[in-house]
Amino acid sequence: MTRIVVRGRRSRPAPARRSRARDALFDRAVAEFFMRRALREAEKGLGRTSPNPAVGALLVKNGRIVARGHHARAGGPHAEVVALRAAGARARGADLYTTLEPCDHQGKTPPCSRAILEAGVRRVFVGSRDPNPLVNGKGMARLERGGVAVVKDVLRGDCDRLNAHWFTWITERRPHVTLKAAVTLDGKIATRTGDARWVTGEAARAWVHRLRDRVDAVLIGAGTARADDPELTTRLPGGRGRDAIRVVLDTDLSLPARLKLFHARSAAPTIVAHASERSRRLGPGVELLRCRRARRGGVDLRDLLAKLAARGVTHLLVEGGACVHARFLEEGLVDRIAVFVAPKIAGGDGLSLVASRGPARMADALRLADVHVERVGEDVLVTGVPAAERRRAALAKNRGRG
Repeated sequence: MTRIVVRGRRSRPAPARRSRARDALFDRAVAEFFMRRALREAEKGLGRTSPNPAVGALLVKNGRIVARGHHARAGGPHAEVVALRAAGARARGADLYTTLEPCDHQGKTPPCSRAILEAGVRRVFVGSRDPNPLVNGKGMARLERGGVAVVKDVLRGDCDRLNAHWFTWITERRPHVTLKAAVTLDGKIATRTGDARWVTGEAARAWVHRLRDRVDAVLIGAGTARADDPELTTRLPGGRGRDAIRVVLDTDLSLPARLKLFHARSAAPTIVAHASERSRRLGPGVELLRCRRARRGGVDLRDLLAKLAARGVTHLLVEGGACVHARFLEEGLVDRIAVFVAPKIAGGDGLSLVASRGPARMADALRLADVHVERVGEDVLVTGVPAAERRRAALAKNRGRG
């Protein structure tokens, strides 16, 4: 530390250095308290910002929140700028909490790092680091060069989970895939006749609609489309739900045009992913998306995911059926699994969760990591990450950060 010598005696640290040292001090519990509230702000943008991440920001002065902001849509102002505008002159000398590292490049909006410096913010608390090569530490570095104290990795695990879908999209150029299913106690998704209405209770079904409201696209196979004839729309109280893009796998374009999927009243389109040479007209707002044919038959899933990513789909929800579950799992394309277990028994002739032979030894069964169990109404929800996928995602994220 630089010290000034006056009349042969050492004085206190120089004022600028003393101020910087004081700014570097913070209470971890207080920082996490405010970052949790920034996370709540960020959640408001889930499902609405693609292909951008969901970000929340707070400005705090003298222990009180003076402004909030979240990124509401791609092309709109970022969370930090929304909060700075709301704060006005109160931003000078305040602390900024942001769930993601501020950007440092000119895109559809100016760099947030520059706006933060111009506003006179004292300290910036950051949750996630941005793996986007255009940012990747540059935002925090610019702030530090400008004399702003930066506190990194505050509630980083929670902030990373919030934007796991976007990290996958950035680092792997494909959507983050969540596989959702509902099974009975004996692992069946339907009875021997194919009936699946309903495996779970109302609370679990409401949970699914809230999830649909937050993803970019929902996918099912042709078998599920025929058997259940779902609309795949989002139904929340008061009509607040936002419909995701509906995707159905129909390799040879054989599904009947009468299905509800093709006639849903929705602002979101229905995409039929196929590998056929022919074309059909299936209904208003229905788009045919031709993909490569997989070597073992069916639509090439990696080609489909690349095409969905190219149109800004960052989070894909796979809702069945058993053959589709098997293909996504076998190809290592599932990033998260959410399975409801209902207190029912369907019997041995029911349809299993995954239509594949599986391993010969239990030791080789797919394991889940980061497992969370909760009760939802009369059912139990089990969520987790395929253990192999967790390792792969960590490697991909590290590559993204250079």
